[in-house]
Amino acid sequence: MKSVRQPQRIFAVAVFLLLGVAGLLQAQTFPTTTVITSSARDPGVRGGAAGAGGPIAGLTARQSAFFTEGQGEFVSVEVVADGLGPRMNLDSCAGCHAQPATGGTSPFVNPQVAFASKNGGTDTVPFFIKPDGPVREARFKFNGDGTRDGGVHNTATIEGRTGAAGCVLAESDFATQAADNNLIFRIPTPVFGAGLVERIPDSVILANQAASTSTKKQFGIAGHPNLVVSGRTITGSTNNNGNDGTIARFGWKAQNQTLLVFSGEAYNVEMGISNELFQQEREQDPHCQFVKVPNDVTDTEVTTTPAGLGAIEKFAFFQRFLAPPTPSPYTPGGATSISNGRRLFVSTGCALCHTPTLTTDNSTVAALSNRPVNLFSDILVHAMGPGLADNIAQGGAEGDEFRTAPLWGLGQRIFFLHDGRTPDLIQAIQAHKSAGDATFGPSEANAVIDNFNELPEGKKQDLLNFLRSL
Repeated sequence: MKSVRQPQRIFAVAVFLLLGVAGLLQAQTFPTTTVITSSARDPGVRGGAAGAGGPIAGLTARQSAFFTEGQGEFVSVEVVADGLGPRMNLDSCAGCHAQPATGGTSPFVNPQVAFASKNGGTDTVPFFIKPDGPVREARFKFNGDGTRDGGVHNTATIEGRTGAAGCVLAESDFATQAADNNLIFRIPTPVFGAGLVERIPDSVILANQAASTSTKKQFGIAGHPNLVVSGRTITGSTNNNGNDGTIARFGWKAQNQTLLVFSGEAYNVEMGISNELFQQEREQDPHCQFVKVPNDVTDTEVTTTPAGLGAIEKFAFFQRFLAPPTPSPYTPGGATSISNGRRLFVSTGCALCHTPTLTTDNSTVAALSNRPVNLFSDILVHAMGPGLADNIAQGGAEGDEFRTAPLWGLGQRIFFLHDGRTPDLIQAIQAHKSAGDATFGPSEANAVIDNFNELPEGKKQDLLNFLRSL
C-alpha cells in the first residue's frame, strides 16, 4: 500500500505547486483592484554636493578679490580683544550661516551649545538652545510696562572669557519670559544669491505685486512691501532712513533694505561688535568695555582695498558676490516627479506668493546686471495668521506678517519657518494655514494649503520632491 500511496502524494503535491505557480503568474499579470498607497512624506535634507558657497559667475579679478576677502572675514572667529560682546549670540557669521556651505543657515550641530563655555565662558545654555536644534536668537514681545520691545536679547555674555576680567553680567531670564508667553525666536536666513536680490528694482517688485490681481483676490492673498521707516534696532524697528520710502527686502520681515545695513546690524546685534553703521555699544557697562568704540571701522591708514575696508563692508561684498544655490534636476524622486511638482506648485497657488523668478536691473556689476533671480519669493510681507504670528512689529510689517521666504536652496535646509520649529517640510507647509482670532486675522495662505491638502498623495509627493530639489 505504501508503494501505491507514495506516487499519489507526489502527484498531489506537484498539482498543488503547479496551481500555486499558476496563481502567482495570474496575480502578476492581472492585478487586483485594491491599490495600496502610502502618505506623502518629506524626502529630507538633500545629500550630495552643496551646490552653493562659491562666487557668482562673471566676476572680474578685482571683484573676486573682494569676494575672497569678505569670505575670510565672514568665517573669522571673534574674541573679546576684537570687540566681541559684551552680549552676543555667537562669535562668527559662518557659525550661524553654515548649512550646506558658508552663507547658508543653521547646521546639524548647533555651535551655540559649545560656545557657552568657550574661552572660559560661564553662561548657562538657554533651554531653547539644543545640540541638534537650530541656531536661535531670542526676542521679547513686550517690555514689563506693556510697551513694545521686539529687540534681540542675547543668549551669551563675555563674562569669564579670556580678556574680560572684571566683567559681571546677568543673563536674561528666558524661562520667565517663556512662561509669560513673551519669548519668540528667529533662525538665520541664508544669504546665497543675496546680491541678486539686492539688485531687484522696486518697480519689478511692485509690478509683480500688481500681477494676477483677480486670482490673488480669489485666494485671499494680499501682501505689501515693507517700506523703510525710521527706528531703532534695539526696539526691533527697521534701521533705515524713513525719508526715501524704498522697499526693504532682507530678514524675516524684510526689515533691512541693503546688505550693508543687514551686515552692520548683524555684527552689532549677533556678535556685539559696534561698527560704522551702529557705533554705540548695546551693553554699555563700563566694567565690560575692553576695546575702542566703535570696535570695527575702515582702517584709514591702509591704502589698499579691500584690505583696509571695515568688516561690515567685507561682509556685504561677500554676500553680494555669493552665487545662488544650484537646484538638482533629478533628486529627489527623479526628473519627471520634479517636473510634475513644479507644475503643481503653480496650479495649487504656491507661486502667487513664492514668485519663481524676478529680474535685476542694469547694475554697475556686470555679473549682477539684468539677470533672472530664481528666488521663489515676491519679497512682500504677508499676513500669516495667529499660528505663525510672533507679535513683533518691524517697520511696515505687523506682528503676524512675514516676508515670503525665498525657497531657493530649500532642498538642503534642516529647519523651517522663522523660529525653526520643525525639520519636516510637510509640517512647515501645514503651519501656513491658520484661522483668525481676536488679535490677528486668518492666514493669506489658507486657500493654497487647502488646495495642497486636497491633492492625491502621489501629487503631494511630487510637489515635495520639487521643493527639495531646489
